[in-house]
Amino acid sequence: MNLKDKVVIVTGATSGIGESCAIAFGKEGAKVAITGRSQVKVDNTLVKLQQVGVECIGVLADAGVEEDNKNMAKKVKDHFGKIDILINNAGISMRALFEELDTAVFHKVMDTNFWGTVYATKYCLPEILDQKGSIIGVSSINGYRGTPARTAYTASKYAMNGFLESLRTEVMKRGVHILVACPGFTASNIRNNALTADGGAQGESPRNEDDMMTADEVAQHILKATLKRKRDLVLTSEGKLAVFLNKWMPGIMDGIVYNHMAKEKESPFK
Repeated sequence: MNLKDKVVIVTGATSGIGESCAIAFGKEGAKVAITGRSQVKVDNTLVKLQQVGVECIGVLADAGVEEDNKNMAKKVKDHFGKIDILINNAGISMRALFEELDTAVFHKVMDTNFWGTVYATKYCLPEILDQKGSIIGVSSINGYRGTPARTAYTASKYAMNGFLESLRTEVMKRGVHILVACPGFTASNIRNNALTADGGAQGESPRNEDDMMTADEVAQHILKATLKRKRDLVLTSEGKLAVFLNKWMPGIMDGIVYNHMAKEKESPFK
C-alpha cells in the first residue's frame, strides 16, 4: 500500500498518539485532516504538520457529537475530494471506583471513545467503501482485559473492539481494511486528562511514564500495520502477555491485575 496522495482523517489529533499518527502518515505522502475540540490546539498541530511538508486541514469537532462528525466528513470530502483512511483516535480515560463514579462521567467516556468511533465511521464509510480504504480504531489493551477503577474506559474499548470486528465482517468482501490497534501503556497526556469520579481532570499521571512506549513509536507501529493491512495490533510485551494470560487464565489474571493497579500512586484501593 502506498500512501502518496491518500486522504487520511485522524480524530483527536492535537496531542499524543493522534498527533504522532498525523505526522507519521503525512510524512509518507498522505494528505491529512485532523480534528480536535480546541482551535488553538488544532492550529498548533497544523503548524507542526506544515513544517514537515504535509498538506493538511483542521476541523473543529467534538468526537462525541454526531453532527460534528457528519460535518467533518463533508468538509474533508469537499476539500480533498475523497477519504481513504479514517483513524479513530479521539479518546479520554477515567480513574475512579465505580461505586463513586458519577454516571455522567461514564456517559462522557462512552460518548467520546465508543460513539465517537461509531459516528466518524458512519459518515466516512461511503467514501472508504468507494476507495477500498482503511478504518483504524485506536483501542487499548483494556479492550481485551478490564482494569479496576477504569470501568467506563474498559467498557468503551470493549464496545469499540466489538463494533469494529462486526463491521469488518460486514465489509470483508468489499475491499475495506479494518485494523484494531491496542497500545499498552503509552507515554502521553491521556492519564493527565483522565476524568475523576466527579468529572474533573486527574492532573498528574499516577504512573511512571519513563519506560513506556512513546506516542511516536505507537504511531509507527500503526503506520506499518496499516500499510500491511493487518487485522489486529497488540503492542508492548506487557500488553501481549496480558491478552494471552487473560484468554487462558482469566481467574488468575483478576488477582494479578488488582495487585498491579493497587500499586499505582494514590490508588483508590489503598
